[in-house]
Amino acid sequence: MSTFDNKDGRAVLLAMVDTIQKNKAYLSDIDGLIGDGDHGVNMNKGFSLFEKNYCDKEFLFSEGLEYLGMTLMNDIGGSMGPIYGTIFTSMSEAGSDLQKISLTDFAAMLENGYKGLSEIIEAKVGDKTLVDTLIPAINSLRDSVARKEDFKRALLKMKTAAKAGSDSTKNFKAKYGRASRLGERSIGVLDTGSVSCYLLLSAMADSIITLL
Repeated sequence: MSTFDNKDGRAVLLAMVDTIQKNKAYLSDIDGLIGDGDHGVNMNKGFSLFEKNYCDKEFLFSEGLEYLGMTLMNDIGGSMGPIYGTIFTSMSEAGSDLQKISLTDFAAMLENGYKGLSEIIEAKVGDKTLVDTLIPAINSLRDSVARKEDFKRALLKMKTAAKAGSDSTKNFKAKYGRASRLGERSIGVLDTGSVSCYLLLSAMADSIITLL
């Protein structure tokens, strides 16, 4: 199939919750190397609260993104709540009128997520943030749309691009957050936001593939 039903998207949101819960310690361990060490804890708090509030309810993929985004904005600390909250609510906005979601639609949703994010942060590729994961993923999807590739193949390529983007943050000096105080000493460590972004995109991709 070349599309999945928006109404079936609940499974995608729950897969995202599951990947954060399973990687709570891993994300905090990475964050502890150059940051506060609470990224996994805070993300787990927000995603688990979303699960608690909505796991027994039916919702569209686009609706679930809005519910998750608002939960993260309102209920987790630090910078990640507004950042991920903005990405997900902006994605939701772009997909709110869709009954079926195609590769082109999904690419547009993710791109709108970045558009919303760019209105609240200035980080660019190379600044050692989740943008280093998000932009390669978006570019990969754009390329797949232009090539008229199969949705499944496009998602697999997106995962590869996102992983490469996340891995690249080891080479960069942090420019934002607590890690920026370390200067050159932040080089050689992954940015934890880039890792959680990869994990979430990967969970999205894998669960959407099961719906295609």
